[in-house]
Amino acid sequence: MRARIDSLIDAISGAFWALPAALVVALAALGAFTVHLQQVGALPDWLPSGWVYGGGETGARGLLGAIASSTIGVAGTIFSITIAALTLASSQMGPRLLRNFVRDRGNQFTLGVLLGTFVYALVVLRSVRSGEDEFVPSLGVTVGLGLSAVCVATLIYFVHHVASRINVETVIDLVHDDIEDALHRLVERARSNGQSDDFDRSRAAEILAPSSGYLQQLDTAALAEWAAEHRTRIRLLYRIGDHVMPGAVVALAAPPVDGLDETLRRATVFSRTAAGQSDPTFALRQLVEVALRALSPGINDPLTAVAVLDRLGACLASLAGRPLPNGVVLHEGWPALVTRALTYDELVEAMFRMIRQSAGGAPAVLVRLVEILAAVAEVERDEGRLESLRRQVDAALEEGRRGLTHMGDLADLEAAVRNFLAAASHPEHHPDRPLLARAAG
Repeated sequence: MRARIDSLIDAISGAFWALPAALVVALAALGAFTVHLQQVGALPDWLPSGWVYGGGETGARGLLGAIASSTIGVAGTIFSITIAALTLASSQMGPRLLRNFVRDRGNQFTLGVLLGTFVYALVVLRSVRSGEDEFVPSLGVTVGLGLSAVCVATLIYFVHHVASRINVETVIDLVHDDIEDALHRLVERARSNGQSDDFDRSRAAEILAPSSGYLQQLDTAALAEWAAEHRTRIRLLYRIGDHVMPGAVVALAAPPVDGLDETLRRATVFSRTAAGQSDPTFALRQLVEVALRALSPGINDPLTAVAVLDRLGACLASLAGRPLPNGVVLHEGWPALVTRALTYDELVEAMFRMIRQSAGGAPAVLVRLVEILAAVAEVERDEGRLESLRRQVDAALEEGRRGLTHMGDLADLEAAVRNFLAAASHPEHHPDRPLLARAAG
């Protein structure tokens, strides 16, 4: 149940309509409240008399009608600009980044304020009456004029916000921050326990997938609690973000216990699209896609790919000396659940493999990739992790030898490889080498 609740919360928080709908409801309620205050004679006495609208019902209708018509017109323009920005982002930086633009609170707030002001004006306008029972909602008109000023300020903010958000450097920085947050959560989970993974597969029973698609949510706490109560251990073969085929074996249980199929069904949520916030590699794939788009023949923008490599290297260097989780989940001291953990080698492959494969004819990108890995090697002391970096450098050198035709470009790549080997072989002997933060600058 918790997995489904988390999935619903994630869907609502990422929906474009949620914040605008909330603002529309709030401003509609504000309009009804201002009218009610005046009808019961409870106008605030601290307002200066010159600030409250003092005209007749004709003027009130005109002002409220002008506010309503102008705000709905501007809201339509805002919607058109947003669609144009989404189209640009999709073609230049990849469709997976559309999620970031849709979730952007600035765009949602702007549309919500404009639509909310439109609804506010209609709510107040319907209370204007003429004749013997004439009623002019002076306070409502005054607040409406204030909201129209807020709409003008919001429109100015929106133009600046969209212009900055479609800048590729801004997009790269925002996705980089998401990757840093995801890696920080991984490291925090690694610190929670040091239990080793000693799952016995020889006497384990196979559990088939309750559904197919991308694993979006996983309630590890509920699974661990259930396994501890039944004195069994569960090993999950997929992690959040993986695609599960129909009928695939998703888990092993040792010893076998009845009821695990139903428990696993309640603890998992599958979707047709890849996961978002819960997937530690989702933001990583977004950033890699920006680099791949930049290296495509239609765009041919190696500087953007280099900027992506700088951020990826910074993320990798931030993990130096910090452990990654081994996937063991404890419940009251019992190692009840073993999830498929993200290894350092898989992380390096996800960061650099596809970029390296697409950069065979881009010497600046290949050289920068090796320089970034050398900078990471200077701050990383774990030999297993250094070996992962060496494999990437070897593959980059092989790509360069196949794709680079100019001997000077190949010489630059080979020189960068030699610098990497020096840093990776004796990292403690190079205290004067620039760290990644300075190299990336």
